[in-house]
Amino acid sequence: MELFIYGFIGTVANVYSYLIIGYVLLSWFPNARESFIGQLLGRIVEPYIGIFRRFIPPIGGVLDLSPIIAIFALRFIVIGLQSVLEFLLL
Repeated sequence: MELFIYGFIGTVANVYSYLIIGYVLLSWFPNARESFIGQLLGRIVEPYIGIFRRFIPPIGGVLDLSPIIAIFALRFIVIGLQSVLEFLLL
């Protein structure tokens, strides 16, 4: 059971990371974020990325590094959760 939970946490984090990457890639195409998929990804990803956008301004007004920092933070959170889970279950 604990192996399932451990893997589930990692899988959910991977899927969410891919959603962030997909959302960022949509910004490369004109009007892609206004499509149904773009709006859906925006509703899922924007609340999390918005946390980092408050603290990390775009470089040169154009280059937004907040999605990269958000993915790194997500990885650290997952590693921490998995470590705590491993500690509690052993």
